[in-house]
Amino acid sequence: MSEEPSPPGSAAPSSSPPTGTPTSRSARHKDRDLRWLVGPALALLLVLVVRAVLVTPFSIPSTSMEDTLHVGDRILVTRTSSLEDIQRGDIIVFDASRAFNLDVPDKGLLERLGESLEGLVGQGPPTDYVKRVIGLPGDRVKCCAPDGRLEVNGAPIDEPYLKPGQQPSTLTFDVLVPPKRLWVMGDNRAHSSDSRAHLGEAGGGMVPGDDIIGKVWVRYWPLDQLGAIEPGDS
Repeated sequence: MSEEPSPPGSAAPSSSPPTGTPTSRSARHKDRDLRWLVGPALALLLVLVVRAVLVTPFSIPSTSMEDTLHVGDRILVTRTSSLEDIQRGDIIVFDASRAFNLDVPDKGLLERLGESLEGLVGQGPPTDYVKRVIGLPGDRVKCCAPDGRLEVNGAPIDEPYLKPGQQPSTLTFDVLVPPKRLWVMGDNRAHSSDSRAHLGEAGGGMVPGDDIIGKVWVRYWPLDQLGAIEPGDS
C-alpha cells in the first residue's frame, strides 16, 4: 500500500528529534564527560614526560645514607645528568641490577604498570639504589691511608658526610675504576651494601654510566629540611 501524500503546504515529517530531546541532552553530557577526562589525562601525560625527561621523585628506603638522607626522606633526582656531569661526592640514584648482580624476575604488564604508577609518587623499584660517588672513571680508590681515611689517586680524602662514629671502611680494598663506571658507597658505611660488597663479582661493584637514573638535586620532604643537596653535603 502506498503512503498517503501530505496535504499541500504541509511540512514533511522530520526524522530528527527536536532540540531539547533526551537524545541531544545525552550528547551534551557525553561531551562534558569527555572534557572532564581530557584534563586529567593531559596532566598525567605531562607528569610522565617530566618524570621521564627532567626530574624524578624518589623516597629513601634504607639507612645506608644516614645522616645525610633518612628513611622516608623525599628527594628529586635530575634526569639530565650524564656520566660526564657527575662529580666525586655527588649522590646519585641508579639501577643496581647490573652493578650489584641483582636477581631481577621477569615482570608482567600489570606489575610494570603498577611500578610506573608507584614511581609517580617516588616509590621506585627495589633495584633503584641511592649512593655517593667516591670514584670516577680512571680513579684508583683504596682503603685505607695510614691515617684511616680513604685514598683516591694516592691522596687521602676528607669525608664530612660520614655518619658520626663510622669508619671510612672496615673492609680493605684497592680498585681501579674502569672507563664509563663509578665506585659508590653509602654514608652510613657499616650499614651500606655498596660497591665494596660486590668486589669479587662480575663488574666488581662498579656502576655503569648507562644505569645512572640521575643526580640527587633537592630534598623536598620533610619540609624543615627543604633544600638543594650539594656535593659533599652532610
